[in-house]
Amino acid sequence: MKRTVTLCCVFLTLLAHARAQGGAPRAHTTPPDHGGKIESNYDGFAHETVVALRRMSVTCEAVRGLQSTLRGVCVSLQASLHCPGKQLDYVRRATLRLTFEAKNWDSRHPSDQRELSAVADGETIRLGRMTLVSNSVGEGWFAEDAKETLEVSVPYEAFLKLARAAHVELSVGRTAFPLRDKNLAALRDLGNRVRLPRPPAGATQPGGAN
Repeated sequence: MKRTVTLCCVFLTLLAHARAQGGAPRAHTTPPDHGGKIESNYDGFAHETVVALRRMSVTCEAVRGLQSTLRGVCVSLQASLHCPGKQLDYVRRATLRLTFEAKNWDSRHPSDQRELSAVADGETIRLGRMTLVSNSVGEGWFAEDAKETLEVSVPYEAFLKLARAAHVELSVGRTAFPLRDKNLAALRDLGNRVRLPRPPAGATQPGGAN
């Protein structure tokens, strides 16, 4: 009997302590195994906190291109969320960056073929014209390796549509390719790194009704 009373006292003491700390301890959540690397840093020059998905491979297989299929093209993805100041409660914008690597000069995108579009679960989303971040070719007389990096800034709402979709295909100019499941999982993980406040009860949701 005394043992039972003692155990009850210990339990009540632990429960009271947990409530004093703001509730029961949260269960440890394991990050999704998508293979991407996500980092958060404060940029003192831009006065913003940047949560970024580092460069992640999308495909090194067939990519639909100008004529039929471009082979030997490697595409990688980067994404970042930009939060003003030192906080993670409000996202001002998102950035998407794509890098194309190929052994073909013709795989690069001229300035009039840099419009980025996405088809997310059947919905077409126009994301805007990408800008050239870097462009390089291999060294030597017979070098043909080409590497091109393009970037675009998009509204946070557009990023969420991509991150929450089950299937996404991106197209830049006439080049199109699907994102892998791991890419989408990494984008969802990136979106979960910010703590957006919940709207008040009865408030109108973006794109919805009361």
